[in-house]
Amino acid sequence: MRKTFPVAQPFSESEPLAINRQAVESNQVAEIGYDPETKTLAVTFTRGQALYQYPDVEPEKHAEFMAAESKGVFFGAHIKHLPFKKFKLPEVAA
Repeated sequence: MRKTFPVAQPFSESEPLAINRQAVESNQVAEIGYDPETKTLAVTFTRGQALYQYPDVEPEKHAEFMAAESKGVFFGAHIKHLPFKKFKLPEVAA
């Protein structure tokens, strides 16, 4: 079975929700955040300069993601297929 990749999505022109993110130990996922009021999951990856926000994610799914032994495997199985908005992260000075 061939691995397929989604078509690249453009950056959203709206402003992202201000959601605090926590660094996680993963080769793929850099940070995870969650806003329980809006049920929005925020994810950044170790590659790329983008923030992805997934609306309508239940708090249990966020808790499972944070507890997952492999964040990358969990993301691929449970989150990757969900609708999202993509935002450009600001450049960080070295």
